Amino acid sequence: MGFGESPEIVDLRDVVEQCLKDSWGRLYGYALSLCGDRDAARDLLQGCAVKALDHAAQPREAGAARAWLFGIMRNAWIDGLRREAVRRQDPPAEPIGPAPWSYEDARIAEITVRQGLERIDPAHREVVELVDLAGFRYAEAADILGVPVGTVMSRLSRARLALLEAIERGNVTSLERSRTSR
Repeated sequence: MGFGESPEIVDLRDVVEQCLKDSWGRLYGYALSLCGDRDAARDLLQGCAVKALDHAAQPREAGAARAWLFGIMRNAWIDGLRREAVRRQDPPAEPIGPAPWSYEDARIAEITVRQGLERIDPAHREVVELVDLAGFRYAEAADILGVPVGTVMSRLSRARLALLEAIERGNVTSLERSRTSR
């Protein structure tokens, strides 16, 4: 038993693990009938096992666990079909021509933003750094900051406005590129 796990959680996981072992062949056969391809069936079975073992509310009885596993597999297969249908509907993105910004423009923009960040309130700077520059999602940033997601969203909105104002009233101006640098 792992640290912090209650005996009941381990027992429930044992029921699901044993049911997976006992039903592995039948689950694979069902996956194969759904997918029609051995590799896809193996992937589906593996995904089903992972979802079942990670699920918080697991069945307590072997009979219920077996039906539950087949349900997980069916739902995973349907989800895969839906994802594939969406992929087929969306045309592939057409490549955009050459980048509209040159390296110098991008570097100047980065310097401008960094200078603007230095001029805003530290709480605003922190949320912009986490979400816009480090790429954290709102929920992740909320966990890091120890605040609700709504607070992160409102702070980020105010922080972006403050950053734009700092840049607008700043003294950074775009440099002209010489023709020789092209």
